[in-house]
Amino acid sequence: MEILELQSPAAIQMKIAGNIRRLRKRRRISQQKLAALSGVSFASIRRFEKQGDISLSSLAKIALALEVEQEMAGLFSDVPYLSIDEVLHEPK
Repeated sequence: MEILELQSPAAIQMKIAGNIRRLRKRRRISQQKLAALSGVSFASIRRFEKQGDISLSSLAKIALALEVEQEMAGLFSDVPYLSIDEVLHEPK
């Protein structure tokens, strides 16, 4: 992952939007069809792909429509520890 490139919320949002756009195109789904499949408005999908702006709820609906809900649900599930102190004081 391009850690140095993802230093702002906007950069992270645009990375996610680009990933979704590439997946949508790879599956040959138009923005209009994705809107119909997901229940997210066409305008919201268009804005997301251009600006990275979308609600978490709408992103989850898009993930379900594209059948990548497991990847979305797995966010932050396998994050490495930053220090031994974090390991030793992990809540149970």
